[in-house]
Amino acid sequence: MLEGLKFPTYEAQTDRPLISLVVPVYNEEDSVAHFAAAINGVIAKSWPDADTAPRFEIVFVDDGSRDTTAAVVCAMCSIDSRIKLVALSRNFGKEAALSAGLKAATGDAVIPMDVDLQDPPELIRPMVDLWQSGAQIVNAKRVDRSQDSFLKRTTSRLFYKTINAIADHPIAVDVGDFRLLDRSAVAVLNEMTERCRFNKGLFSWIGFRTETVEYARPARQTGSTKWRVSRLVALALDGITSSTTFPLRVWTMIGATISLLAFAYAAFLIIYTMMSGGDTPGYASIMVAVLFLGGLNLFSLGLMGEYVGRIAVQVRGRPLYIVSTTVGF
Repeated sequence: MLEGLKFPTYEAQTDRPLISLVVPVYNEEDSVAHFAAAINGVIAKSWPDADTAPRFEIVFVDDGSRDTTAAVVCAMCSIDSRIKLVALSRNFGKEAALSAGLKAATGDAVIPMDVDLQDPPELIRPMVDLWQSGAQIVNAKRVDRSQDSFLKRTTSRLFYKTINAIADHPIAVDVGDFRLLDRSAVAVLNEMTERCRFNKGLFSWIGFRTETVEYARPARQTGSTKWRVSRLVALALDGITSSTTFPLRVWTMIGATISLLAFAYAAFLIIYTMMSGGDTPGYASIMVAVLFLGGLNLFSLGLMGEYVGRIAVQVRGRPLYIVSTTVGF
């Protein structure tokens, strides 16, 4: 179980900082080696003087892959001591896998990345430079998403507008998990106990001094996306319910407004009946009112159910993930 697993604590052995790249993977046997090779090439090009370059480690978090991803990473660990593996006991989802990687990372700064190289490794140097200049979080903002599909761009834009309109702490627009986090920020994130995890919201909530670098998002170079529509919808609901209680409050206001209108209409009917006699009730008007109010009730109950369900998950207190194997630590 997670509680019984002890990850090593980083102790500085040189004056050069250690940068941890955290890479959640799921069925990416064809991508992990390509990713590691690309990272090594970019690091060598970005810091030609090896004596002054930061030290790096790559922490792959295998999220219950059904292919040979874990075996490929294990083989890479035996070749390169900078590569490490955290294998989860089953598929817990990317948010949980990323949290496991943040927990396992030992660096002075941590950079979550996608294995498909849509998070350009070339940004590592400018992010590290801003961090060494005093920034505690460095966001990577996507200013050009033309390589993404029209549907993905549209739904993403709608999601950011919706959540930032109602969230207690707005999240950075067009900034994914790709960012640099100082050790102090990672320590705070590791202390958070949310079971329904929405990391982008947590990154925004913790604050700290933040800088931004911008980039054009490239096309995916290897593999295929593992995100299904149902998972994206679930992630969006987690994001909204974990970032604000506004959807609950708004139904209080809607209910109060409808109640006031209903009382006013009832008073009108009483006075009208007393003065001129009652009309024969209309079937259509009754059905419209019943269906309208019934639909509102069901929708509001479903919304409250989303919050209650997440409360139940939190109260159970089960671990966010379970680590089955670690290699290279």
